[in-house]
Amino acid sequence: MRYLTLPNSFFENNRKRLINKIKPNSILVVFSPDEYPRNGDQYFSFRQNSDLYHLCGINQEETILTLTHFDNGVSFKERIFVKNIDKKQRIWYGEKHSKEEVSELSGIKDVCWNTEFENYLYSQMEFVDTIYYIESANIKSFDNCASANGRRIESLKKEFPEKSFLPITDFMQELRLVKQEEEINTIRKSVEITRKAYFSILRNTKPNKKEYEIEAEITYEFLKNGAQGHAYEPIVASGKNACILHYVDNDKVMKDGDLLLLDFGAEYANYAADCSRTIPVNGKFTERQKQCYNAVLDVYQRAQKLYIPGNTIDIINEQVGEWMQEKMVELGLFSQAEVDNYEGEEPIYKRYFMHGTSHFMGLDVHDVGTKQTPFKEGMILTCEPGLYIEEEGIGIRIETDIVVAEEPIDLMIDFPVGVEEIEMAMK
Repeated sequence: MRYLTLPNSFFENNRKRLINKIKPNSILVVFSPDEYPRNGDQYFSFRQNSDLYHLCGINQEETILTLTHFDNGVSFKERIFVKNIDKKQRIWYGEKHSKEEVSELSGIKDVCWNTEFENYLYSQMEFVDTIYYIESANIKSFDNCASANGRRIESLKKEFPEKSFLPITDFMQELRLVKQEEEINTIRKSVEITRKAYFSILRNTKPNKKEYEIEAEITYEFLKNGAQGHAYEPIVASGKNACILHYVDNDKVMKDGDLLLLDFGAEYANYAADCSRTIPVNGKFTERQKQCYNAVLDVYQRAQKLYIPGNTIDIINEQVGEWMQEKMVELGLFSQAEVDNYEGEEPIYKRYFMHGTSHFMGLDVHDVGTKQTPFKEGMILTCEPGLYIEEEGIGIRIETDIVVAEEPIDLMIDFPVGVEEIEMAMK
C-alpha cells in the first residue's frame, strides 16, 4: 500500500456515532461504487464511496457494510462483506484483502464474503422495520448512470415494500464536516506532497514548454511521494486559457510574458489537497501583472481571517466580492460611478470574478456542506479569490486550504505566494 492508513479506531468511532442516530429495529446498508468501464475491457481506476470509506476504511470494490440496531436500544451488530477471488483472478489481478486484513483495517470483527450478503440480509428482515441508506452527496446529475448504491437501494425497496426506507445522509454529512485529528493530519500530508509538486513547477516552468509538461511534473511528484494521484483534474492554464475556469486541456505552448494559472492537489489516503497558484512563465511579472496579482493577494490574505466559527461561505463570498470590486475600480476595470449606477442582476464584479471564494474539502475535494453551513472549529475549507481579465490575457487565482479556528490555520503557509518569493524561487 502506497500510503499510511488511518487507525481502525477512527473508523470504529465513526460507526458508533452513526449507529446511535438510527432507530431500534433497523439496519443501515452501504454499497461501494461500480467499477466504471473506460473502453473495451478496461476500467477507470476504482475510487471508494467517500461515506463508505469514512465508516470502514476499505478501499476495495464490491464492498458492502451493514450496521444493525436491535430493539433493546443498546444492542448493535456490524458486518462487512468483501470480494473473494478465485485462483484465476488472483493470477491476473493479484490479491484482494483477506478477511483478517479487512478486520484489521476496519476494526470490524464480523467479516464475510459478499456472496453471503443476500442470505444475511434476508435473515435480518425478521428483526428490522426500517432500512437506512446514504444518498450520494454533491452528485450534480447522472440521470443516465445511477450509482451502485442508489441502484441497489431502489432494488431493495421493490424487494421489501413493507419496510420503511429512510436516508441518513444529513447526519452522515454532519459526521464528515468537522475533521478529526487523524483527518487533519492526513490532509496535511496531501498538502505536503502538493507543496513538493509546486516547488517542482517553480523550477521547471519556462517559455515554449507545453502546459502538459508541467502537468507531468505534478503527476511525477504526486506518485513519487506516495499520493494516489490527483484529487481532481489539474488545471495548467497559460495566457488567455487561465480565463477558462475549468480548463483542463493543458496542451498549449506557454509563451514568454504570459502568466500560468495552476489548480492542482494531491490525494493521499483518499483525502484531498486543493491549491491554486499563478506564476509568470518567464519567472518575472510585468508591472501590470504584478498590479493585478497583488490586488488578488491582498484580498486573499484579508479573507483568511474570516474563517472563524459562526461564519458561512455566503458571508465570505459577500465580503470578498466587495473587496474584489474595490480592487477592480483601482485597477481601472470600471469606475466607481459605474458601480454606483449599476443595475444588473449579478454584482458588477462578476465580470472579472465569476466563482465563489470557498468550498468545504476533505474526502471529496468539494466536500459535504452548504454555503449556509455555520463554520465550526476543525472544518476545512478553501480560500480562493481570483481575477480574470480576458481582454488582457490575465487570469489569476490564489488558493489555500484553511482549518476553521478562532485563529484560522493556513495549511499552505509555507508555499511561496508573494511576487518576490515566486520570482526568487523561479530563478
